[in-house]
Amino acid sequence: MKITSIETFSRGPLLAVVRVRTDDGAEGWGQTSPYSADATVQLLHSYVAPFFIGRDPWDWEALVDMFTRKSYKHHGSTLWRALCGIDTAVYDLLGKVTNRPVYQLLGGGVRTTLPVYGSSMSRKTTPEEEADRMLALTESHGFKAFKVRIADVMGQDRDAWPGRSKKLVHTVRNVLGPDVVLHADANGGYSVPEAIRMGRLLEDLDFGHFEEPCPYYELESTAEVARVLDIPVAAGEQDSVLPQFHRMIEGRAVDIVQPDVGYVGGMARTKKIAQMAEAAGVVTTPHCANQSMIQLFSLHLAASQPSATAFQEWSIETIPYFEDIFSPLPAVQDGAVILGDEPGWGVDILPDFIKSAERSLTT
Repeated sequence: MKITSIETFSRGPLLAVVRVRTDDGAEGWGQTSPYSADATVQLLHSYVAPFFIGRDPWDWEALVDMFTRKSYKHHGSTLWRALCGIDTAVYDLLGKVTNRPVYQLLGGGVRTTLPVYGSSMSRKTTPEEEADRMLALTESHGFKAFKVRIADVMGQDRDAWPGRSKKLVHTVRNVLGPDVVLHADANGGYSVPEAIRMGRLLEDLDFGHFEEPCPYYELESTAEVARVLDIPVAAGEQDSVLPQFHRMIEGRAVDIVQPDVGYVGGMARTKKIAQMAEAAGVVTTPHCANQSMIQLFSLHLAASQPSATAFQEWSIETIPYFEDIFSPLPAVQDGAVILGDEPGWGVDILPDFIKSAERSLTT
């Protein structure tokens, strides 16, 4: 079996779906990381795809390692985003060839019922609006956990508007009650002293974890916050280089590691991070802030990895741009998503999406 073609199907600058085909007629579907997909597609076809044409997909993890070493001068976000598209298509292909779901190719079904937390992406909502929509989701979908956005993105101790964060965490706790698990994400918005002050408040309100309290590239700052606070500190979504995850995990800079399949470069590389975490006794919760196929990839990773013991991230936002790509859509019932045993990702790419997308091909 040899890879003979790699195609992309793009919807504007934000989304690119990838198809990999082999000489014996097998095919699989994947996706690059959302956003900046136009730049990602250019790099995919000019640099990444040619390396894999003519290769045997059964050597996939070895090929990814070879490609990583070959590309040592080009490591960066766009490279890994492009690799993710090909990697996830190859795993779908191998699953279809063997009639197995991807999670079995990654090690087996440790769990196929995956509790998820409803993840807010918004800093425009008022505390009351946020609490009300989360309460509605506990009733309609059985969510038992949520995450709110505090501070401002890389905000240097600023709030989205004055007083929002403190009022928000108090309001959602009061409205949702003591039995709902709550997390808070600062997106790198705090200095160490302010992160510790906010962390103490989150501890008082019995929040579950405190995500990215300091800018992600200030690993020492995050480590200091984690050292001082009792609430588990989570981070890792912005990182893409495996040695950095090793430093983060072995140095106990975080209590929960959050690799993003799209930012890291696909399943082969993200699985290694989850296994690093398992060996160190650190929890893995893949970052999955977006709709689209990334949700599928994260679910299969969490299903197969013993370290993914916590609630997994699930966006509660509706983004029409990422709709009508594939079917069937995974659904949250009683606060969890259940994976079946369908081959590959267990979904079909919709013909209307393929017809409307902009197509590029490498052979």
